[in-house]
Amino acid sequence: MLRVENLTKSFGGVTAVSGVSFSVEKGTIQAVIGPNGAGKTTLFNLITGVYTPSSGSIVFEGSEIGGVAPERLAKRGISRTFQNLQISMNLSAIDNVMTGAHLGLNSGVLAGMLGLTTLGGRERATRIRAAELMEFVGCGRYIDAEARSMPYGALKRLEIARALMAEPRILFLDEPAAGLNHTETHEIEELIAELGASGITVVLVEHDMKLVMNVSDRIVVLDYGKKLAEGTPEEIRVNPDVVAAYLGAESEGV
Repeated sequence: MLRVENLTKSFGGVTAVSGVSFSVEKGTIQAVIGPNGAGKTTLFNLITGVYTPSSGSIVFEGSEIGGVAPERLAKRGISRTFQNLQISMNLSAIDNVMTGAHLGLNSGVLAGMLGLTTLGGRERATRIRAAELMEFVGCGRYIDAEARSMPYGALKRLEIARALMAEPRILFLDEPAAGLNHTETHEIEELIAELGASGITVVLVEHDMKLVMNVSDRIVVLDYGKKLAEGTPEEIRVNPDVVAAYLGAESEGV
């Protein structure tokens, strides 16, 4: 479904991603792990159009997408969340989710979503779908809430619901469990597994190794911007280079 070949991104004299290659099969859950500063978020930004590659190739469903704008990629079925929440705190929770459908809506529909006009049939259908997705991700209790009143863990789920509103075929999750407690992390793990079971291809960056090992079909390991290893969770768990560079003593408990 996705193939990355010799992908490189430099910022001035600093190379954040260097010659990275890997592929993602349709219907799988794939994780990208590595120490802080390994280039994981930069890799996501390259694939999802935030950055333009310095060199290399990104092929999605047979077409080159390197340097293609994010909104065009979203129309093709690529959606994402962000490491730092991108939530509009001055909107209601459900309006935040509804904005995820903006690529398929006209300006009049958007105005209706934001309360500037009376909602029509299409707008009501969009609101119903947004409410369904909020229930699906586990924050249905906040349908009528203002985003600024929601706890952090619920906002993380809200951002996933908004990404799903675009009906993605492949979903990129950037540290979905960051800042969550043990219970919330377990719930996110279950949600990711459910997303995979629903047929959505998922690629995630995550530091919680138990979550990564439990949900991933394959794992790519980055270190200093380069691919250190790639394989199944079982292969990564015992890879001596990965243990030395990243997992360390913690590998015994994952």
